[in-house]
Amino acid sequence: MSKPIEAIYENGILRPLEPLALEEHQRVTITIAEDGEVQEDLFDPEFTQWCTEQSHNAPSLEEVRRSLSKIQGAMADVVTAERDEC
Repeated sequence: MSKPIEAIYENGILRPLEPLALEEHQRVTITIAEDGEVQEDLFDPEFTQWCTEQSHNAPSLEEVRRSLSKIQGAMADVVTAERDEC
């Protein structure tokens, strides 16, 4: 299992900022990434490509605003009504 963990480097020791579910003396491998650095190998390139292709079919922000402006009353009521229809 891989999980990104934020830590602080103090006096030569990496100190995690949250508790870790590790056994005492358990060995782990640590990958150091600078703040904001993207780990490209963590992304599925095929899925990224699919998302890019799908984004061309997405409505514009203005289209979404026009559609939402036609809703009378609370948005929650509309969502609840649609769920009840299913």
